Amino acid sequence: MNEIHLQLCASDDYADAVQQYIIPWVLDNVDLGDDVLEVGPGPGRTTDIFRTKTAKLTAAEVDDGLAAQLADRMTGTNVEVVHADATALPFDSGRFTAALCLTMLHHVPSADLQDKLFAEMVRVLRPGAAFAGVDSLDGEEFRSLHVGDVCVPVPPDGLADRLRAAGFVEAEVEVNEYAMRFRARA
Repeated sequence: MNEIHLQLCASDDYADAVQQYIIPWVLDNVDLGDDVLEVGPGPGRTTDIFRTKTAKLTAAEVDDGLAAQLADRMTGTNVEVVHADATALPFDSGRFTAALCLTMLHHVPSADLQDKLFAEMVRVLRPGAAFAGVDSLDGEEFRSLHVGDVCVPVPPDGLADRLRAAGFVEAEVEVNEYAMRFRARA
């Protein structure tokens, strides 16, 4: 993640938007259960909110520096931060009651790796558990934020089919003017 993007994702304005608009949209009618996985928390502004919605939250972050900072900040809470790649997680199969992924899929370096991440979510989720998230829509403003950054946008058309191909039994995608929301069931 480039520095400008990182600053935005760590900002109070982003945290307010996440709390007021993004998370309520993503979690509408989603049962999280008591052992939730968050993939790609970055600086952890989403983690701050998710940890209040479940008994146990595990945050898997691929960037070692961000993982270490978040782990320090979450000491003494119900959050375990793990430095891990979401395409090859160090967790038992069928462990989690839900998995969440907010505005990070476009940072996965290829569509093939995104599909591998989806398959890994199926593996670590309990049968019937939800995988829910959101990602930005491709566009000029979105691309300008990702200069010098990994940016592989996920087209909404076809995402439900990709989720089903990864092993989810149900999948749906909804789009608004800014983002797409996806939900799938293991």
